[in-house]
Amino acid sequence: MLITLGILYLAEARNEFFDSKVYYGAVQYWFRDHGMVYDWLRPETPYGFTYPPFAGLVMFPMAYLPFEAVVVCATLATVATTAVLTWWFAGPLIRRQGWTTWFALAVTICFAISFEPVRETLTFGQVNTLLLTLVAGDMLLGLAKGRRWAGVGIGLATAIKLTPGVFILYLLIARRWRAAATAIGTATGATLLAGAIFPDQSREFWTSALWDTNRVGLLYFLSNQSERGFLARLPIETVEAKVWAACVLVTLGFWAWRVRRAPDDVMGGLALTGVLGCLISPVTWIHHCVWLMPALWRTFDVGLTLRHRGFLGLSLAAYLWMTSRITWIWENRPRPPLELIGGNAYVWFSLALLVWTPVDTRRSAVVHEADKISA
Repeated sequence: MLITLGILYLAEARNEFFDSKVYYGAVQYWFRDHGMVYDWLRPETPYGFTYPPFAGLVMFPMAYLPFEAVVVCATLATVATTAVLTWWFAGPLIRRQGWTTWFALAVTICFAISFEPVRETLTFGQVNTLLLTLVAGDMLLGLAKGRRWAGVGIGLATAIKLTPGVFILYLLIARRWRAAATAIGTATGATLLAGAIFPDQSREFWTSALWDTNRVGLLYFLSNQSERGFLARLPIETVEAKVWAACVLVTLGFWAWRVRRAPDDVMGGLALTGVLGCLISPVTWIHHCVWLMPALWRTFDVGLTLRHRGFLGLSLAAYLWMTSRITWIWENRPRPPLELIGGNAYVWFSLALLVWTPVDTRRSAVVHEADKISA
C-alpha cells in the first residue's frame, strides 16, 4: 500500500491532472462563457477538447464545480472503477485458489493501480478506467449472461469516446447481432441527442475537429504506443501512412481470425479487442493502455491455472515493464541503444498479447470449469 501511494505521488507531481484541466477549461468555456468548445485550447499548449459533444454533456457538472472537487471526483472514480475491474478479472482466480478474499483483492488492487496506464489515468485525470468499466461490465455481465440490455455499455462508451467502437466490430465478428444492434442504436441515440441539444458543436466536431490530428499531439511522441506511433518514429515519412494502413489491415485480419475461432469466449473477446484497439488507433497514449488489462489478466490467469510458463512469463514481463517506466529512457534524443525495442515496448507487448492471449476453447473450458467448481 505504501509503495503504491509513493508511486502515485511521484506520478501526480509529474502529470498534475493535466487532462482534467483541459476538460475543465473546455467545459467552462462552453457552458459558462458560451464559446465554441472545439475552439478552446489550454493556454500555452496545443491541447483542447477532442471528444464528441455527448462527452461534454456527461461532463456538464464540471461547469459549476470548483476544480478541486473535479479532481476528487475523478480520483475516486478511477480508484473505484479499478477496484471493480480488478474484482471482475481477478475474482474467479481468487475464489478458485481459495485465497483470503479481502486480502487478495486488496493486494491485487494495489498492483492494478501501480500499473503505469492506470496510474497515468489517475494522475492525468483521464476517463479510461470508466470507459473500460462500461465495456467490460456490458460484456461480462450482459453479453456473457445473455442479458437483453447487452450492448448498451459499449454504445455509451462509443458515444463518449469513439475508440471503444472497436467493440461493436467485435460483436459483429462474433455474430452477436442483437447486442451489436443495441450498441449501434445506443451510440447513435446518444449522438443524436447531443446533436439536438448542441447542433453547432456537433457540426464542428463531425466535420472538422474529428479530422484534425494536430489536436491530440504529435504522432511520434514516445507516449504514442500504437502501430502508427511506432511507424512515426521510423525514418519512413514518405510511405508511413501506406505502411500504417497495411499494418492495420493485417492486424484486423489476424484479430478477426482469432475471435471467430472462439466466439463464445467473451472474456477472451474482451481481451483481444482491447489489444486491437490499442494497436490500430492512430494515437494510443500510455494511459490508454488500460485496455490491455483484460489480456494481461487472462494470460496470467490461464498461465497460473494450467501452470503454463509461457503465459505466466508473458503476463509478468509485460506487467513489470509497463509498471517500471523503463520505456521513458528513450524519450529524448540522443537516445540510448535498442531504441527500436525499448522505445516501442508497449507495441511489442501488445502484438505478443494479440498472438498469444489464450482464447481457444480447450484452455477457456478448463478455466471455466474450475471457476464453476470453486463458486
